[in-house]
Amino acid sequence: LLAEVTANPRDLSSMKQVTIGGAACPPSLMEAYDKLGVRLCHAWGMTETSPLGTMAHPPAGLSAEEEWPYRVTQGRFPAGVEARLVGPGGERLPWDGESAGELEVRGAWIAGAYYGGAGGEELRPADKFSEDGWLKTGDVGVISPDGYLTLTDRAKDVIKSGGEWISSVELENALMAHPEVAEAAVVAVPDDKWGERPLATVVLREGATADYAVLRAFLAERIAKWQLPERWALVPAVPKTSVGKFDKKVIRRQYADGELDVTEL
Repeated sequence: LLAEVTANPRDLSSMKQVTIGGAACPPSLMEAYDKLGVRLCHAWGMTETSPLGTMAHPPAGLSAEEEWPYRVTQGRFPAGVEARLVGPGGERLPWDGESAGELEVRGAWIAGAYYGGAGGEELRPADKFSEDGWLKTGDVGVISPDGYLTLTDRAKDVIKSGGEWISSVELENALMAHPEVAEAAVVAVPDDKWGERPLATVVLREGATADYAVLRAFLAERIAKWQLPERWALVPAVPKTSVGKFDKKVIRRQYADGELDVTEL
């Protein structure tokens, strides 16, 4: 849509706000729409949360610059939604904006079970619900002391490298900030030394000249050196699910089957 309204400008003054959920919105996309006078607002939710879980409305009375750190989060939980972060060992983590864990929620409109079948029995599979009834969202993130959620990845997509977690979403957002990158998806691939390492698959814009070394140097200015991908592949398009999310299981299968032309730096 951004490419369309950039190539063919039109009056967007009636569009005050667009709410984006389903996947984290790259900050570069938010900034581009700001220039068009359209405000993008992050939200998070699931079918099981009916569906709203958070909205990224900044506190009142802030300047545009002061609002920005709040806008790039997934937002605050409304009254009625309780949230907690749980570490790999089941430990409760603090809301300090730094401790990353799996998000669990509960509330009056949050699912407490799944309908099981003709008999009407309820199912509470252990991978979906905690023993005390919280919904395990499968999302990994941090929560600030003032209650703003920032999702860093899906639990199944976190890259576990040498005992540390690397956020595929953070790498993707950083890559898509490059002016010659149209899309980028990052997945974990097996590595003999570190267990897993990131593979960056990139869709370049038409006429782009950036190569892998240029993109890696661009990333090096924005993320820690140990998180930089060594494996790169150009793709014509990032595979997506029926609702438009990056379909990372397809990328992992393509890598495993040798279908990607991978370059190692």
